[in-house]
This record gives sequence, C-alpha cells and structure tokens, in this order.
Amino acid sequence: MTDKKIITVFGATGRQGGGLARAILSDPDGEFGVRAITRHPESEPAQELARRGAEIVRADMDDPPSLKPAFEHAYGAYLVTNFWEHMSVEREQAQARALAQAAGHAAVQHAIWSTLEDTRDCIPLDDPRMPTLQERYKVPHFDGKAEADRYFGDEGVPTTFLRTTFYWGNLLDSFAPSRAENGELRLTFPMGEKRLCGIAADDIGRVALAVFRRGTDLIAATVSIAGGHLTVADMAAVLTERLGLPVRYRPLSPDAYRAQDRPAAAETGNMFQYYADCEQRFVAARDVDAVRQLVPELQDFEAWITAHRDELRSAWS
Repeated sequence: MTDKKIITVFGATGRQGGGLARAILSDPDGEFGVRAITRHPESEPAQELARRGAEIVRADMDDPPSLKPAFEHAYGAYLVTNFWEHMSVEREQAQARALAQAAGHAAVQHAIWSTLEDTRDCIPLDDPRMPTLQERYKVPHFDGKAEADRYFGDEGVPTTFLRTTFYWGNLLDSFAPSRAENGELRLTFPMGEKRLCGIAADDIGRVALAVFRRGTDLIAATVSIAGGHLTVADMAAVLTERLGLPVRYRPLSPDAYRAQDRPAAAETGNMFQYYADCEQRFVAARDVDAVRQLVPELQDFEAWITAHRDELRSAWS
C-alpha cells in the first residue's frame, strides 16, 4: 500500500468500520488503502479483510500505548467506539480521548469521528418525560459521544463529525420482530406515528469514503446521515410486501418499553423516545437528498430489504 494514502479503520470487523473497509477495498484503483484495526487479528473477519488486501494491525482502545502503530504514517482515520460492549459512558469517553490523542500525536491529516447528538439539547436532564441514566444522561450512548467531540479539537485533529442513526440491520438481531401465536411477526417500538431515521450500515462506510475523497472540504463539518425516514407502521408494510410475510407494528408507550425484560431496555427506550419526541429536528438534520449527493447509490429501505431478503426470511423463520 506504499502508493496509497493509508486510512486507519477502527471497528474494521464491525458494521461501520467494516463498511468503510469493504468500500475502499472494492475500489482497488482508488487512492486509499485500508489499515484494519482489531483486537483479534486471527479472527475470520480480520483474515478476510487481509485476503482482500487490507493491512491488519492489532490495537486496543483500552490500551493507549497500543494505538501508536495503528496511526503511524496514516493519512486518515475512521474512529468509532462501541458503547454496547460495556454500556459505560466513562469507558467510551476514555477510548475516544485515547483515539484523539493518538491521532493528534501522529499528525493524521483527516479523521472521521462517528458520533451522535446530545439529546439533552432537546430533552433537558430535569425533563420528567424520560428517566435520567448514569446520573447525568438521557441517552448515554448519544450524549457521551457528543461530549467526546471536543477531544478532537483539543488535540488539534482535523476532524469530520459523522452523525449516524439506527441501522436497518438491527432488524436481523437486536430489534428483530417477535412472533405472535397466530404466526404474525410484530415490530415492537415506542415510536407512535413518528418517523424512525434509518440507514444501511454499509452506506455509512460509503459516506465515510466519500468524505475522505472530498479532501479538506468537510473538515470541522458535522455530516448527519440517513437512508430514509419511515414510520414503523410503514416499515412493517414494506416488509410484508417485500418478504411475503405478515409483519405488523406493535406500538408501546416509552414507559412500557423500558419496563420490558430485555437487555438495555432503559437505554433503548430512552433512545426511541428521543427519536420520537425530537423527530422534527432529528429528521431535518438528515437530508437524504444531500446524503445521496455524497453516495448516489445510497440505499432506501426497500432496496435494503431486497438486498437482504433471504437473510431476513432466515432470521425470522
């Protein structure tokens, strides 16, 4: 990769970073090469990236000294943390700070930090609509990332702030429908009739590649992205039509959703309530037409279902 600009990709074996790694590797004549960062270089996902031409480097965000080789001689970096692995804002922010410091010390020319809005700008801590979590957050995995944005400025890292949204791929696992006694599949969300912004995870990677291709144009900019805005009832209708399976929307109140016996019910319940209660500002920030200018092949929900029809049918059978 000596003739290419190296992009250091964290989360390269996951959804976001993996999408970027695959996008770069699918363009062998492009200007960038992939340095895939993983804690497990021996894993099959890492080895598959290696077979496709990625450089594999072991590093751990919880071990700051290990990050130095990850950034060495890199032109750019895609930086993403995984709150769901540990559910701790304190740990996620320590990881973000370590990434910012390592990128700054290496004089990376362009970083993309995968971040989210501070929900407290819309729902203050003293607002009784939803409980406060981890003492000072409404949606910790949103608010903690938003607070971490400042680390990149503090370290002088030329950064684009990429605000993502709900992955449609979550319908295959974390937010898959349940099956009723009559065989009907039910999508259970506390969204009422409000729209849920969604995106294909691979398209996050395609957007990131488009941002890197723009050079310095989007440094210091906030780029908020989605592939579509649909009510959950509309999502269920499209799924029914495209898959030939009966899918219905089962709305719950946010309190009922938080009371469910499911992992992270309070965190995800607050998240969906934020999506619903702050729908106008969240949707307005994610202009699909503007995103499509960056990625003309951006998938809408129907296109994503078509691409994953067999996988969805298998997961829900």
